[in-house]
Amino acid sequence: MSARNSSALLKRARVDDEEDADPSTMTMTISSSGGEGLGKNALVRQVKRTSGLTAPIVSLAGAHQGEIISCRFDTTGERIAAASADRCISLWKTYPPHDNYGFLPNVHKQAVTDLAFSPSNASVLYSVGADGMLIATDLDTSERLVRYSAHYGPVNSLAVTRAGSSAGRELLLTGGDDGIARVWDPAREGKDPVVELDDELGGVVTAVEWSADGSAAFVGGVDNEIKVWDLRKQEVLYTLKGHTDTIASLALSPNGHFLLSYALDSTCIIHDVRPFSADPTRVYRTLIGAPAGFEQMLTKCAWSKTDNGARVAAGGGDRTVTIWEVESGKILYKLGGHKGSVGAVDFHPREPIILTGSKDTNMLLGEIDAQDLS
Repeated sequence: MSARNSSALLKRARVDDEEDADPSTMTMTISSSGGEGLGKNALVRQVKRTSGLTAPIVSLAGAHQGEIISCRFDTTGERIAAASADRCISLWKTYPPHDNYGFLPNVHKQAVTDLAFSPSNASVLYSVGADGMLIATDLDTSERLVRYSAHYGPVNSLAVTRAGSSAGRELLLTGGDDGIARVWDPAREGKDPVVELDDELGGVVTAVEWSADGSAAFVGGVDNEIKVWDLRKQEVLYTLKGHTDTIASLALSPNGHFLLSYALDSTCIIHDVRPFSADPTRVYRTLIGAPAGFEQMLTKCAWSKTDNGARVAAGGGDRTVTIWEVESGKILYKLGGHKGSVGAVDFHPREPIILTGSKDTNMLLGEIDAQDLS
């Protein structure tokens, strides 16, 4: 088809706005690509800006040679860390000029499978890998603070207790291919775990998460179930069911009352994990719309933080991230932009920004509350 006959639409940011234009808005012009320049029938819209990003969508690219498996904001929202299959970790500034200011090439000997910032010290980054290691790194000095041989085989998931939990200290939870979930205390001397959670069934552990007070651990695996462990008694309190395939990831709501799970059956389930639930199944909401894809990735899910957890998100094999409204279960956004499956997702702690990482080796930052003022 020739350019003259093309009816595709192009969106262009206007750069000749008046000097007194509102700096919190961006003017977008939509026109047909069939004509030269911006015709008199072009549609002009103003999009309300809601964050400190340079644009509603920002690409963070060029650091990695392999897929992004996990990416996270630190507790301040100022920094981002990305874990890749290329065995490296990249560090980025969230805000302009969005610099890739750091690169850790030799932390793990195999793919870095998950990571998390310390809630009490944003300069400390925890990471796990397919090499079976759990490592804590001081990002200011690049010093290895702790190094554990955490599992026999790949470590699939990592979680850190929330600040102020009843544990009284920062504890780490890992799950691996050896079928065990382990609890670690980085402040404790020695290389042994504090607790081992083993149901002796031998199934691979694919996802872990802490309860809000740090007294219980959520452990998901290839048996399609999520076991809720009492750490003091080291026994299973109850089991969360509803999925029909492997649990890919877990995320706790900001208030600690609900647990979000994403599975390879292409569904998200919101579970009621309060001590007393009226529904014996504890299934609060089932969400669909994020296909797992044929690659069977352990795709991440996340809760929003700036709106008290009113939204949840999950990546997908369709190269998009899906965002749902928790109360209604409706899809609010289906965000594209990646050229490969989206396996990693996180919400900014202070602004309406979502971070995604993909098999295409890149990350995207996106505003999710942009308002059309036209």
